[in-house]
Amino acid sequence: MTKVIRVKTGTKYEEIASYSRLVCVGDQIFVSNTAGRDPETKEMPEGVTEQSYMAISNVERALKAVDSCLEDVVAIRVFVPNPADADAVGQVLGDKFRGIDPASTLTCPPLGSTIYKMEIEVTAIRGASKAEATYITL
Repeated sequence: MTKVIRVKTGTKYEEIASYSRLVCVGDQIFVSNTAGRDPETKEMPEGVTEQSYMAISNVERALKAVDSCLEDVVAIRVFVPNPADADAVGQVLGDKFRGIDPASTLTCPPLGSTIYKMEIEVTAIRGASKAEATYITL
């Protein structure tokens, strides 16, 4: 029987909208849209670069809860409301995902609050980091 694990962080939004930060079904892991709010202080950094690093740190924390890691990430979806911030976010993504090279989408829609300068959603496969990778150039 397939096991489903739901990870909650205790935010009021998870309760209001009835969602989980992460859902793990077998080895498939789905991490909800994650912003750069510091989970300890509840503060939101002002800069897009700082928010980007914090959001990815929050994703890493969620992945660790189900015995996974960033290296298991196979797809990312990044939401940046201000197109002028896309390059700065891209630099952070390159720093954190270089060598992992997940499938990636970056789009510029409005987010749930104007203080959010970016959010990231990921899909991971537990153990993907240990799998043999082949690169094909088209």
